[in-house]
Amino acid sequence: MTSLNSPIALTETETLQETIDCLIEHIPLKTQGAFKATDLFNILVRAASNGDSIENTSKILEDIPCGKDIRYHLNKINNFEELESQVNEALKSKRISSMLQGKLKIAIDLNLIPY
Repeated sequence: MTSLNSPIALTETETLQETIDCLIEHIPLKTQGAFKATDLFNILVRAASNGDSIENTSKILEDIPCGKDIRYHLNKINNFEELESQVNEALKSKRISSMLQGKLKIAIDLNLIPY
């Protein structure tokens, strides 16, 4: 149990799962066969957070559809205004009310030059 004075930290795995759960809740995707929306979001979030390609990320992960399957499902998205609205709603849903009440300590590690 953490005390009120100890900092709260999310692990990489917890952050990934929270992100995927939020996307699944707010962005409905129709998938076929063994392919699930969770797979798509897993690859997209991991690729984006690591600055990697969809193809390479799908090769690294086990039991995940190939990059071709991911792109097939992405190509089915044709209403980008609706998608933007869904993403905005997802972001709003995770806003913490305490964030609006004052200053917060936050750290961001930003690397503008990829290795």
